[in-house]
Amino acid sequence: MKDGIHPKYVETKVTCGCGNSFVTRSTKPELKVDICNACHPFYTGRLKYVDTAGRIEKFRSKFAGSYGLKKKG
Repeated sequence: MKDGIHPKYVETKVTCGCGNSFVTRSTKPELKVDICNACHPFYTGRLKYVDTAGRIEKFRSKFAGSYGLKKKG
């Protein structure tokens, strides 16, 4: 490997939006994440929707009714 072309590998504090934090190693000294293993539905078994700006309601209203049921003729 060439010297001087790789970034520094430092201890990193990772902070989640749920309040959980842990230490790992990365090229950045601090990371902020939205979902971690303490609050992710796959690991907790709880279903949680992260809905920003009403995207779920917008999707349901768009695809409700006869949308996509065009007759071929």
